[in-house]
Amino acid sequence: MTWTTPEEIRRQLQRHWDSGALLAARLPADGGEPLFPLALRLRRPTARDITERFAEVAAWVRRLRNGSRDALGHGYVIEFRRQGNRVQGSNELPAALSVPDAEDALRLLGRRRDAERFDALAAEILARQPRLAHWLRRRPLKVLEHEASWPRLLAVLEHFQRHPRPGCYPRQLAIPGVDTKFIEARRGLLATLLDEVLPASAIDAEASGVSGFNQRFGLRSPSPLVRLRLLDPALQVQGLSDLSLPAEQFARFRPAVERVFITENQTNGLAFPEVPRSLVVFGLGYGLEHLVRTPWLREVEVHYWGDIDTHGFGILDRVRATLPEARSLLMDRQTLLAHRSLWGEEPADKRLGHTPSRLTDAELALFLALRDDAWGERIRLEQERIDFDWLQERLGAACRATE
Repeated sequence: MTWTTPEEIRRQLQRHWDSGALLAARLPADGGEPLFPLALRLRRPTARDITERFAEVAAWVRRLRNGSRDALGHGYVIEFRRQGNRVQGSNELPAALSVPDAEDALRLLGRRRDAERFDALAAEILARQPRLAHWLRRRPLKVLEHEASWPRLLAVLEHFQRHPRPGCYPRQLAIPGVDTKFIEARRGLLATLLDEVLPASAIDAEASGVSGFNQRFGLRSPSPLVRLRLLDPALQVQGLSDLSLPAEQFARFRPAVERVFITENQTNGLAFPEVPRSLVVFGLGYGLEHLVRTPWLREVEVHYWGDIDTHGFGILDRVRATLPEARSLLMDRQTLLAHRSLWGEEPADKRLGHTPSRLTDAELALFLALRDDAWGERIRLEQERIDFDWLQERLGAACRATE
C-alpha cells in the first residue's frame, strides 16, 4: 500500500525541520509567504482501490484519523470529501491534509523544547546583532548547533565591529573568554557572521575560505617559509647553504645568482648538485604560485623541475603565467623514455582536464602523448625517480647553453 500514513506525514514534517523552515517561520515576518497553514502531500486510494479493496481503504481512513489533530489534540487536519462509488456507494474520504500552525508541527515531531531554545537564542542574537536577521532565517539550525558558543561568538563580532581590520595575530585579540583555539575552530562560521555584520570596507573580498580568514578580516598570519639551498659555495652566508626564510624576506633576499631551480620534492632539493651562481628552491610549502611572484625572479633564469605527467605540465603552464621565460628541467621525451622501468601511474583525479597554452612545441607534443596514453594508461615519471647522474649531465648542458 502506497497511501499516505501518519508516519509518512511525520517524515514530510521532518524534512521541513531539517531544512530549517519550521524554525525560520518563528522569526519576525520578512514579507514572504507564511509557512502555515502547511499543506501536505496526500497519496490516496484510487476508485479501483475503493471498489476492490474497500476493507483496506476503511482501515487506512481509521489509521489516518487516529493520528490526526481531532484524535490527538495536535498535529494534522484531514479535509474529507464525499466520494461516490458504483459498488461501495457514497463515502467520506480524505481529500487533503494540512498542519494549521507551528505548534501542531512541533508537537507532532517532539521539537517544542528545541523551538523554545531557538526562540531564546534568536532573541538574544537579534538584540545584539540585528544585522544577523537574514542569516538566522537562512541558517536557523546553526543557531541550535552552536548553542553553547553564542556568547563568545557575539563577543567576537562586537570586537571586530569596534576594531575593524585589527592588524594583529589572532592570539593578540583581547576578547574576554575567547581564546585563539575558539576562533580557529570556528573560522568558517565566524566568516559567514562577520560578512553579515561588518561594512564592506572591513572585508578583503579577494580572500575567502577558512585559509583566507585572517586576510579577509585584517588579521596577521605567520609568514610561510621558503626553503632554499645555495648551490655555489662562494655564495654561502657565513658558511650556510641551506636556508629557510619567511616569504617576505625571501622577496628581499636577492642573492647574486643567475639561475634559480625550482623543484617540489624535498629530497631532490637536498641532493641537488653544486651549480655556479645558482640556488634551488624546494619543498614549496609556501605554494608555487606565490613563490613565482617574487619580483627578482624575473631578473634571473628560472628552471622548473616537475613530474612528467599531465599535472606536471599543468603546473609548468601556471609558472609561465607569471614567469613567461621559465624553462623546464628534465621534463622531456628523452628523459621519460630513458627511465621506462621507473614509470608509475598518474592518479586519475590529478589528470589535467584542459590543454595548456604556454608550453613549447616539444613540451606540448609530450603532454598530448601522455594525455592520449601513447605509451600506456596514465603514464607518470616522478621527478625523484630520475637518476642523479642523468640530472648532472643535463645540468651541465643547460648551464653551458646559457653561458
